Amino acid sequence: MAENKEEMSPVEMKVARQVEYYFGDHNLPRDKFLKEQLHLDDGWVSLETMLKFNRLKSLTKDTSVIVAALQKSKTGLLELSEDKTKIRRSPDKPLPEQNDEYKDALKHRSVYIKGFPLETTLDEIQEWLNGKGNIENIQMRRNLQRQFKGSVFICFDTEESSKQFLERSDIKSFKDNEMLVLSREDYHAKKAEERKLLKAATKVKAKQEKEQQQKQAEEKEMGLLLDEQTGCLLKFSGELEDVSREDFHELFSGHGKIKWVDFTRGAKEGTLLFDGSAKEAFEKAKAANGEELKIKDSTVAWQLLEGEEEKEMLKKIVEAQQESYSRSKGRGGRGRSGGRGRGGRRGRGGRDHGRTQYQGKKTKFDSDEEGDEVPAAPKRELEGADDPPAKVAKTENGS
Repeated sequence: MAENKEEMSPVEMKVARQVEYYFGDHNLPRDKFLKEQLHLDDGWVSLETMLKFNRLKSLTKDTSVIVAALQKSKTGLLELSEDKTKIRRSPDKPLPEQNDEYKDALKHRSVYIKGFPLETTLDEIQEWLNGKGNIENIQMRRNLQRQFKGSVFICFDTEESSKQFLERSDIKSFKDNEMLVLSREDYHAKKAEERKLLKAATKVKAKQEKEQQQKQAEEKEMGLLLDEQTGCLLKFSGELEDVSREDFHELFSGHGKIKWVDFTRGAKEGTLLFDGSAKEAFEKAKAANGEELKIKDSTVAWQLLEGEEEKEMLKKIVEAQQESYSRSKGRGGRGRSGGRGRGGRRGRGGRDHGRTQYQGKKTKFDSDEEGDEVPAAPKRELEGADDPPAKVAKTENGS
């Protein structure tokens, strides 16, 4: 195409840029309709057909303006037919092969910019980018509802041009908006790190929610246990230096089943949890021992717990057993029916081997154990009864 030395008007500049975008490396490979037209006439497409493209038609409806714009263009990408009614991509500038090497080169020539107001138009972005490098393509990023997300990818003609753009000082703001400008590689690295952090945070949140649900379930179950169990606790106090848990099992053997002994060797008081009525077990044991219930000849004061005091002590015993269970699980899940209890020794306290276990969820009582995305571009809208068939999703110069 012969070069026209005249300066391009603003409209001609936009027209040339738009038409060259249609035939450019970024759009043409994925433009089904335009590729079909190329096969009809040895690569030629009439200007009449081109004017059915909405964005071009919004710039001009006069074919002479398109002709003048392309004649003044310095890219050499397109050529006009002799009668000035058709255009085609110059055979001297074939489409590059869409291989991995080409895609990698595109990545190194591309820049990500974020911070545009959501109402920003493509024309405004193009005007802001004028004079900032040779730009081949602008891709306005949109969500699934086709709304502008405030960010774009722009592709330069060379990797060097993209590097020079990133070093500019006049790209830090747009209409008083602070802009984020990154190479495409840095953008993808940033998104990968954000996804990694999000995945980790989601995992932590899921774990916390699971633990919270489990805690709530255990608290609910504990509440039910506390409501159901009454009259099962017997408190004792006295000089108990030489007394062990096994002594209590022996004292009440045959009179009541002890499920848990809350007692530390050397302490002066503790509590017994019975499988059934503590009062009944106490009365039987007392009757069998001459109406005075001692332990190892030591005088002991006995008290049947009731009301809130009973509930608080039962809750304490439940929590102690759960803690014991957790510690046992942490050592490899080795439960021992004859393990350590509070104040006891391993292997002892097994006098009531057939005792019923009192348990809820993870609660076992036994005195022998303690324990970017780029959404698909929109289809071009064509008008008139002779409109060409719909093509694959695309953008018009990124819009």
